[in-house]
Amino acid sequence: MKKLVLLFFFIFFLTEGFSQTKYKPIVVGFYNFENFYDTVFHGKNDDPQFTPQGSKAYTSAVFNDKVKKLATVVSQIGADINPDGIAILGTSEIENAFVLDTLIKHPLISHRGYKFVHYDSRDFRGVDVAMIYNPKYFKVQKSRPLFVKLPEGSKDAFYTRDVLWVTGWLAGEKVHVFVNHWPSRSGGEKRSEPGRIAAAETVRKQIDTLLIIEPASKIIVMGDLNDDPTNNSITKGLKASGNLKNLNKDELYNPWVDYYKNGIGTLAYQDAWSLFDQIIISQAFLDKKQDGFFFYKNNVFKADYMIENIGKYKGYPMRTYSGDLYRGGYSDHFPTYIVLLKKVE
Repeated sequence: MKKLVLLFFFIFFLTEGFSQTKYKPIVVGFYNFENFYDTVFHGKNDDPQFTPQGSKAYTSAVFNDKVKKLATVVSQIGADINPDGIAILGTSEIENAFVLDTLIKHPLISHRGYKFVHYDSRDFRGVDVAMIYNPKYFKVQKSRPLFVKLPEGSKDAFYTRDVLWVTGWLAGEKVHVFVNHWPSRSGGEKRSEPGRIAAAETVRKQIDTLLIIEPASKIIVMGDLNDDPTNNSITKGLKASGNLKNLNKDELYNPWVDYYKNGIGTLAYQDAWSLFDQIIISQAFLDKKQDGFFFYKNNVFKADYMIENIGKYKGYPMRTYSGDLYRGGYSDHFPTYIVLLKKVE
């Protein structure tokens, strides 16, 4: 009965200065699904490894297990805060609409009625970004892909994944969501950095336009940025800072800076943690006295079952494959999420 009351009223009781006030909680997250392919080779802009005949023997059984694993995680993110779970989930490394449609229809989450926004882009591996959302909480007004022009020499390819820009109504409030998967560090961090800065500046250009038209625009930038919170693409290209008390007028707030400086990450490589998976917000979310949604907290979601428990990668996110060996994991990234609150009259 207690859970049903929480579900009906969306009430959240706080103990940190808000104990006498009731709040509606919304959970917004991001999750890199790690090579979420179907089993069919579509030719150009596809990865033949992820087919039954490929080196990874990516069969229907493997695909269905991957769907179940991802649905398990999606079903649990934020469920301790709101029984409906996550309201908006940005995703990356998804091949097409088919894999998304299969995921949202899985019995673990099908009752939530999730929908998604997705556009095919020109990534050479055939993976894109998308946004899954619960229509009970979010109504799409419009969406479009943003093309990212890569500087010459920053990557071997001349193009990268588009940025997804979705505008809609989050429980009645207008919100802009940008879902990103910036160019990887393959070929070297320094050589590839201009590509990530170009992606950041592509998003920043749209944000500047929004803020000119409406200075109090509520904006969420999320994604696998392939850079940490202190890297130039984020601090200079996107103009995001973790210094909550001294934000410049045009800066975004990045709540992951302290996490990163304290050694908390979302993926690991050679025993070093990185925090590439970030959710960054505009300053319109920071006023806790407002009538609309405000930022309350952020977290990395990593249940014990998502963590590698054997071998040289023990403690890392448990990934689907170790090389070409099927490991049966979830993703090589942990998801991140933020909690937004709104006063209930």
